[in-house]
Amino acid sequence: MDFIVKLAEGFMNLFQEGADVFIGWMGSIVPLVLMLLIAMNTLINILGEERVTKLAHVSARNPVTRYMVLPFVSAFMLGNPMSMTMGRFLPEFYKPSFIAAQMQFCHTSNGVFPHINPGELFVWLGIAQGIINLGLNEMELAIRYLLVGLVMNFVGGWVTDFITEKLCKQQNVKLSKEVETVV
Repeated sequence: MDFIVKLAEGFMNLFQEGADVFIGWMGSIVPLVLMLLIAMNTLINILGEERVTKLAHVSARNPVTRYMVLPFVSAFMLGNPMSMTMGRFLPEFYKPSFIAAQMQFCHTSNGVFPHINPGELFVWLGIAQGIINLGLNEMELAIRYLLVGLVMNFVGGWVTDFITEKLCKQQNVKLSKEVETVV
């Protein structure tokens, strides 16, 4: 009987722990994301949706700007997770590729720009501590990681373009690649 009672207590403790995490999120990450959404929409309204759309459309015209420049600008200006929302201004076909590139950049830029992805800063700090303990310069590693990340953004985005193309043909789906001319 004691085993069954301990099992039931453990089962309920699992849900209590989940509830505690949820309440923690309601006091930290949920309001933060909400404020970031408000800030991003405010910034877009101040700059004008036409200008933001024009930046995204100009960036969408070639893979280098689409998977290196736009992810960098949106991550630097908006941080993670808000930088993902810049994809809404791209043609449908390029949205999966942009997200692939953007998610990579939010990780590989953390050593140089910690404000981009503060939720995972502990990963970078752990790696940096090992580098410091070896007597090496952690900023050199951060810059290399950023540069390799930019190249991998491009590769990941471009490969995702090919995968999207193949899946569209396989599923007989037509996604727009049209980059509208914004005056």
